[in-house]
Amino acid sequence: MEERLIDDSIANIKIEIQGRGAQEVPSGTTAQHFLDDIGGRLKKEALAAKLDEDVIDLHTPLYRSGKLQFLTFENNEGAEALRHTASHVMAQAVKRRYENVKLGIGPAIKDGFYYDFDFDKPLSPEELEIIENDMQAIIKEDLPLERFEISREEAQKLFEERGESYKLELIADLEDRETITCYRQGEFIDLCAGPHLPSTGRLKTVKLLNLAGAYWRGDENQPMLQRIYGTAFPKKKMLEEYLYRLEEARKRDHRKLGRELDLFSFHDEGPGFPFYHPKGIVVRRELESFWREKHRKYGYQEVETPIILNKELWEKSGHWDHYQENMYFTRIDERDYAIKPMNCPGSMLIYKMGMHSYRDFPLRLAEMGLVHRHEKSGTLHGLMRVRSFTQDDAHIFMLPEQIEPEVEGVMELVDIFYNVFGFKYHVELSTKPSKSMGTPEMWEKATAALQNVLENKGVEFKINEGDGAFYGPKIDFHLEDSLGRTWQCGTIQLDFQMPVNFDLTYVGADGQKHRPVIIHRVVYGAMERFIALLIEHYAGAFPLWLAPIQVIVIPITDKQHHYALEVYDVLNHHGIRAELDTRSEKVGYKIREAQVQKIPYMLVVGDREMNAHEVAVRSREKGDLGPLPLDIFLKQVQEEISDKKR
Repeated sequence: MEERLIDDSIANIKIEIQGRGAQEVPSGTTAQHFLDDIGGRLKKEALAAKLDEDVIDLHTPLYRSGKLQFLTFENNEGAEALRHTASHVMAQAVKRRYENVKLGIGPAIKDGFYYDFDFDKPLSPEELEIIENDMQAIIKEDLPLERFEISREEAQKLFEERGESYKLELIADLEDRETITCYRQGEFIDLCAGPHLPSTGRLKTVKLLNLAGAYWRGDENQPMLQRIYGTAFPKKKMLEEYLYRLEEARKRDHRKLGRELDLFSFHDEGPGFPFYHPKGIVVRRELESFWREKHRKYGYQEVETPIILNKELWEKSGHWDHYQENMYFTRIDERDYAIKPMNCPGSMLIYKMGMHSYRDFPLRLAEMGLVHRHEKSGTLHGLMRVRSFTQDDAHIFMLPEQIEPEVEGVMELVDIFYNVFGFKYHVELSTKPSKSMGTPEMWEKATAALQNVLENKGVEFKINEGDGAFYGPKIDFHLEDSLGRTWQCGTIQLDFQMPVNFDLTYVGADGQKHRPVIIHRVVYGAMERFIALLIEHYAGAFPLWLAPIQVIVIPITDKQHHYALEVYDVLNHHGIRAELDTRSEKVGYKIREAQVQKIPYMLVVGDREMNAHEVAVRSREKGDLGPLPLDIFLKQVQEEISDKKR
């Protein structure tokens, strides 16, 4: 970055600031100079700056002309500068208190930061508060963060003298260049490219959150370090709101609720492989039924393909070369086979079973396909990150001129699904990754087609460079849950390459053979992840149509058992998932337990209800709703289920 900022031959440079025009200033002027001139709120809130595309410290001298932007906490780069500085302050606090600790790395991450340390003995959670107090002392010292450059040899000597073996390893892996950048704050020095805040005093509110183990450089064969997670905000109120969201997230954790609501489990006999319990299967089957209903209406035909297929197929699809590290393998009859990590090759084989005309298109094949992917044990996270999961896949075979209307059709379908669950979402266009198949021309054509659809539909989107599938660009849908967190679920991938790999053809209007184009798409994404997302979004309180138990019937005494059974039978006969609680417990206890189990409706029946052929209705959300004739209640819940009300 420095080489792009420096040109010693230029005496004056021209800096353009939005809303203030361009100014000619001496070479070496800092961003802080302009900030001092502007003053006001921006001077107080600016955390770093950006010269064209280079994010820099406010005190970095500028040696070339360009557009200068000031970064506040509202900008991702500004928030990262603040939190990266907080990680350095934490490292300094740790080094002051613990004599023989060695430093790993300490980046800013989404919503916070962490630093990895090699301690003589394990750190206890109680010590985090002590370290946090030490950080506050360093913030009060208002130490300037000074960036400096040294040669590789100087860097090696500096960190060798400090006994920082992990830093020496990082230096050895740096590209061969003359200068290496470090930051100093008081007695503390760290190997770092920055940027950072001007001084530790610019940090306002920090909080250390938790401890975790982390292998050095993510390698299971390397030492296990202790990772301290924290967060930082420019205002105390923002931290309080974040901590409230964290507490809510803990309450909504799908792993916790999955146990409490008896939905699913994991076992040592199969780490990363989920076991669905009867109640969890109800939720899953309802989601699948809804999926099948909508896909039939949108012209999809359902297929099913095998889980295990031979090596040659995966070589042809490109997965053997581009995805092998994520796959499981086996041998059958002295031949190599793979357990499918994706469903697409199976659909290609189904397509090849027949001759196709241009009149057959678009051909939409949908599959609820079970796939397996090798995930490292440290990355597994409940249903969010598993080793076996079901994708609601579909592969659309079409003519080139059908690309845009078909992509629009998928986007319409995705919108219908997400609206049912009450999700807001945003869209990203993911482009060619470094490891890919196909020609540059193919990638340009496919990317342009997806971008045209988004622009023509007036959809706001951002470009996610280099995150496409290895065979084509994609549109990703990121859902926002009730806590404001985002999750990537649906995707639309445009593929010109797989038809070439599998020699897929159709007979065109000219009587000649041509290549079809393929859309790979999912709506839910992974069923497991979507269910986890729904559990946390609803805090386990599923809407009536998804609830494993929709209604529970509670007689007040033994005298009403016969009538309670009659109510229970009527509900089940009409397709309502009901349970009958005839235990010898007090009614209040039964109601509280039903609330804990998040059952949408409780029907309490005593003598009055029995004699009037009514039920006393209690709602999970609204409490006591009073008595209703059974047939009226039945009609209301049937409508609520049919309309999929939230």
